[in-house]
Amino acid sequence: MRRWIGRIAIGSVLALVVAGCGNPAGVDGELTDDWAAIPEPVTFVPESDTCHPRLERVGSLLAYQPVDCAKPHIAETLHLGTVTGADAHRDTPPLPGSPGRRAVRADCEKRVNERLGGDWRTARLGLSVVLPSASGWRGGARWYRCDVHEARSVEDNTPVRRSGSLRDVLRTPSELALGCFRPKIVDGSLEGMEAVPCTARHRSEFAGIWTAPDLSYEEFVKDDERAHRGCRGVIARYTGIPNDGNLRYRVGSIYYYPNEEDWRDGHRGVQCFLWMDDRDLTRSMKGVGPSGFPIRYA
Repeated sequence: MRRWIGRIAIGSVLALVVAGCGNPAGVDGELTDDWAAIPEPVTFVPESDTCHPRLERVGSLLAYQPVDCAKPHIAETLHLGTVTGADAHRDTPPLPGSPGRRAVRADCEKRVNERLGGDWRTARLGLSVVLPSASGWRGGARWYRCDVHEARSVEDNTPVRRSGSLRDVLRTPSELALGCFRPKIVDGSLEGMEAVPCTARHRSEFAGIWTAPDLSYEEFVKDDERAHRGCRGVIARYTGIPNDGNLRYRVGSIYYYPNEEDWRDGHRGVQCFLWMDDRDLTRSMKGVGPSGFPIRYA
């Protein structure tokens, strides 16, 4: 609309000059000395500590519709960063799996954890990195958003519509924190995890995060034993039992790992759960020691 009005104004002035009309009082006939300087284009930059009605991977001014975090929403921006260094001079935003994209995600992991008050991977939460659109990047945008959302379950990252900010949600005990579960095992395959209070009958409990080595996604998924071995170490520390050759005869393990896209961007956190295949538990097994996990050789 401003461009259209501007063209009309310029056309009107030119018509007066061509027609040879006299200058009105107070007009000197010079077209350039009275014009205000054209302002520099302003690059769109979103705000931190805002909430959004949808989950995004690419951000633009047209799609930017922040809402009050006290009202129903899907995602929340907990940090707004800036791409710097060589990556800031690229023609496009950092590509998936590139060092620049990994650096952005690593910073988001750190900043989000600071604002949540704990590791987001230990809770029913998801993390999304939002970068500018290609056109926004060409226009000078170098920001990135670190967005967090509440997930439906430990195995389903589908965002849940919620009200209220997630800031500091993990600084005190939270219903979002991963706890105890009833695994659904069918023909030796895990088909789901029902979250229950640790005082209710259950057979699995979240023990912590194992950081997988920097392997390709294909190499990681083809070696199931590597992840179980890593998680057994996490389970041993959590329960207070020796991480030795007898560990596998005391307790089993369940793990969840990142999807391929997040893995390529540097997310190596594997969620580890202890698992009892032969008995129900009715308490947390944190720090119980060897007596809580007798060796089973049968």
